[in-house]
Parts: sequence; structure tokens; C-alpha cells
Amino acid sequence: MDLIAELPKGNRRALARAITLVESTRAQDRDAASELMAQLPHDRQALRIGLSGTPGVGKSTFIESFGLHLTAQGLRVAVLAVDPSSARSGGSILGDKTRMEQLSRDPNAFIRPSPSQTQLGGVARRTREVVRLCEAAGFDVVLIETVGVGQSETMVADISDVFALLMAPAGGDELQGVKRGIMEIADLVIVNKADGDLKAAAKRTCADYAGALRLLRKRSGDPVGFPKASMVSALTAHGLDEVWADIKALRDFRQQSGFWQTRRQDQDQRWFDQELHFGLLELLHSDPKSAQIVEEAREAIHQGTSTPVRAAAQILASFRKT
Repeated sequence: MDLIAELPKGNRRALARAITLVESTRAQDRDAASELMAQLPHDRQALRIGLSGTPGVGKSTFIESFGLHLTAQGLRVAVLAVDPSSARSGGSILGDKTRMEQLSRDPNAFIRPSPSQTQLGGVARRTREVVRLCEAAGFDVVLIETVGVGQSETMVADISDVFALLMAPAGGDELQGVKRGIMEIADLVIVNKADGDLKAAAKRTCADYAGALRLLRKRSGDPVGFPKASMVSALTAHGLDEVWADIKALRDFRQQSGFWQTRRQDQDQRWFDQELHFGLLELLHSDPKSAQIVEEAREAIHQGTSTPVRAAAQILASFRKT
């Protein structure tokens, strides 16, 4: 199959095969993936929405409900769900497609679970490439569901245009459980499960987050009133209209102010830096001589004859001389 020819047509099989190619770690596949990425059309841009939240907050339920809300308006939606990989086996459950049964059957939706592998930051190493592939395939909105809330989760800001933090009605000192770093990059704080017995608690939680967001420093890419907190019920679809209206307001403001394009350019620069970082590490470990030096340094640390800082400094110094 000619992936370059079929991707712009929105061919779902071509998209799935292209994603498998870019996620492959085989050397020959990486060369083919690099060539594929270089030939993608650059005139298509989707709205990239990053979504994160605490465990049990209902991310999958929200994404399915929100995705169906968007496809009902004629929009094509891609969902990239990053599942945590086992630190021991490297395996992932990749169960998001089964959790979003309705959305997975929607012809205007595409769901792709990916393993995080050893990547920190809540996203997979190749998520950026996958986003570009979805854009090339003509999707209007790309939803990026991250692993979960953590301090390293802020990497999702380097991928998305709008970042939403999903929270549940507080069962205690909820604000203390969220890192300030992720609050500072959130464009929207969405309190889910605002229905039934939890509706009153959701209102209080939403008010708490709205107050906390007002204390944060004003950011250049925000219109008046942002970042903001709102309530939704993924089960009843209540509040989804407001969330979508807020996202569109952010998109329009950032595009008109020039912030959108500047942010995309900055994201590409950080993408380059990350690729260079990982590429240099891979070269270090794949070269037999370098790998031997690293292994000797590890043994010295194990034996207690060197320290991690000193051993690393000696390796770096040897490369500066060559």
C-alpha cells in the first residue's frame, strides 16, 4: 500500500499501518518512517487537545461522550490513548478501545491506543508523529489522552494546542493532590461526574478550582476569563456544549493573536531537541566501543570505586576529546 498516496484520502487502514511503522523500533522501519514523515502534506492542521486527569476520574467515559458530541457535528475525531507500560515486562493492556465501544464504531472516529513504554511525561515517544499522521489523514480534532496526572505530565503541553485537566468532585483535600506545574499549564479544569448525588460536590469543587486558577499568573496566550473551570457529566452529556465553546474560543483567540503559530514552532523546536537527545543516547549504547565504556562505568559505580556523577563526567569528557 502506498501510504503517502492513501493517507491524504483518509484511508483508515493506511493510517493504522503508518502508525505501526512510526512506532516501530526496528532500524529499517525507522528509516522508512522518517521518509514517510518528510513527505506528509503540511497544509492540514487539526485542533490538538490534550486530556489528563486523576485515576478514576472518568477520562475514557468523558472522551467517548465528548468525541460523540463532536462527530455528531460532522467533525472527524482521532483519539490517541496512551496506556502505561509495565516496568518489568514492557507490556500494556491497551484497553481504551474496549472502554469506548460506542465511539469506536463511529465512522467519523479513529481510536489508537499506544504503549508509553519507558517514556515519561504521560505520552508515548512517537505521539507527535502519530498526531501528524492523523492530521495528514484529514482529522479535524485529535484528542490525546495521557497516562495520568504527575509532575512530568507537563510534556503534553509540547504536543497540544489546548490542554484540559479532568477532575472528579472532591472527596477531601483535592487541590493538594494536584501538582502546581500541571495546574499552570491547564487551559481548562473540567470537573466530571456532575450528576446525581455528586452534583453539589462538583459545584463546590468547580468553585475551588476557579478560585485557584485566578491566583495563577496571567499567560500571554489566554483571552479574558481563561484559564477557567467548568462542570460536566460525561454520562448525561451535560456541559459538553460549554466545554467545546471554551475550546473554540481559545483556538480562535490564539490563531488571531499569532500565539497558535508561535506555539507550534516552539513545539517543533522541542521535538527536535528530544529526538536529538534520544538519538544520541541510542548511538551511545549501539556503538560497541562506547557501550563498553558505559558498562565499565556502571561496574565501577557498582563496586563503589566511582560515583554516578563522576563516572558520567568522565564519559562526557572522553567524548569532548574525540
